[in-house]
Amino acid sequence: MSIVLSDRQRDELLEAHQDDFNSDPKQKYSGLLEKKWTSVIRLQKKIMDLENKITQMQEELSTATPRKPTSAVDWVPRAPEKYALTGHRNPVTRVAFHPVFSVLASASEDTTIKIWDYETGEFERTLKGHTKAVQDIAFDPKGNFLVSCSADLTIKVWDLQNDYKCVKTLYGHDHSVSSVAFLPSGDTIVSASRDKTIKRWEFASGYCVKTYFGHLEWVRSVSPSEDGKWLITSSNDQTARLWETANAECKMEFRGHDHVVECAIFAPTDAYPFIREMIGVEKDPKGAAKAEPMPGQYIVTGSRDKTIKIWDSTGQCVRTLIGHDNWVRGLVFHTSGKYLISASDDKTIKIWDIKTGRCYKTVEAHAHFVTCIAFNHGNPVVATGSVDQTVKIWAPYR
Repeated sequence: MSIVLSDRQRDELLEAHQDDFNSDPKQKYSGLLEKKWTSVIRLQKKIMDLENKITQMQEELSTATPRKPTSAVDWVPRAPEKYALTGHRNPVTRVAFHPVFSVLASASEDTTIKIWDYETGEFERTLKGHTKAVQDIAFDPKGNFLVSCSADLTIKVWDLQNDYKCVKTLYGHDHSVSSVAFLPSGDTIVSASRDKTIKRWEFASGYCVKTYFGHLEWVRSVSPSEDGKWLITSSNDQTARLWETANAECKMEFRGHDHVVECAIFAPTDAYPFIREMIGVEKDPKGAAKAEPMPGQYIVTGSRDKTIKIWDSTGQCVRTLIGHDNWVRGLVFHTSGKYLISASDDKTIKIWDIKTGRCYKTVEAHAHFVTCIAFNHGNPVVATGSVDQTVKIWAPYR
């Protein structure tokens, strides 16, 4: 091996030990400088070896075929999960990602909400306040507040900037509150209940400003459109309904399922081209191919009849997705709009290719019913919750 120490390093090392060094072998510090040189040489060799390994790895990466697992454009959940989070003592009912930070919230029938760091899999805290099962949770668009609803007939607001303190409790529903969400503006909360109604709440005051009537049975879910102008709800009456948010008017009723409609969501505008390719429509409903897509044009529902249906805003079912062997409990769209991901009581999650309407992948997700699913649109991560009392994180890297 050639000389590793430079002249400058050699001089500095000599200077650092000139007081201690004595060339007489009988002296206490005999050979100390030589030992120091040897140690430095060994460390320098290790550094050079590591640098060579890094160079080799970089060359391998540059020549390898890229999988791009961290790209939200083409990443979909695959087994095994990155983390299985345990701590809940009853079935998990809902999972929700924070819009900014690596925070995941989970709700459970054990009356609690748990906060996790989904990047590390670490448990952070438990929120207690509800007295019965927590049915749903949602963060506001800025991530300053978390809203929850429960079978105890209440809606609670938790302030993340105030150590997750419960700062509001909203009363008004006459039965179990099934679903809750913030409108995109962040100044309004909407909720759905077993009392057959949907309510709109002013966030600042906590007052109920509008009640929506129309469903004949338990309202299972409520979800706003991207612009907040529309709401879609699902119910035990086997229908989904489209509502105009401002005036609480029901604009469309979607009939076709043979059992309870567990969930209903709007297709994001990014999914429109894929939906239109699937159903053979090239232009938007008004015939203006280059027009800005309007939120609320397509709706997706999941039912206890084991099917998923895609509808247009006129109430027509344009495609039925068949593949699950049990109730469909949750639906989320992939960030790209290319895929729909569904959660089911058959213990799986399925990824559907929207272009073809076919199941692209099936993941054996939990040991029991999969009750809920969430997709983090800022980072390619999926979370699922189950009757098996676990929350699972599905990520590109394990």
